[in-house]
Amino acid sequence: MIQRTVSIGNELGLHARAAARFVKLASQFESDVKLCRLGNNESLDGKSILGILLMAAVKGTRFQITFDGCDEELAAKAIVKLIEDRFGEEK
Repeated sequence: MIQRTVSIGNELGLHARAAARFVKLASQFESDVKLCRLGNNESLDGKSILGILLMAAVKGTRFQITFDGCDEELAAKAIVKLIEDRFGEEK
């Protein structure tokens, strides 16, 4: 199991397009991907767009992401990069 802490850096936060990119990427891996907003004990499936959208994560929201499975290292690297690259958005 791998855990990473990330912060949403794009201006619009984790809106529909960014959430869709996250879910699409997470779904390419066999590993489980779980998100937990820091300060909140609720965990949600990173492959569920509805769950991610319901988090209403704005810019600056911090998450702990847990990766667990046979390709967890690849999943962690790819998903953290997506977030650090602000989901491919300029702002």
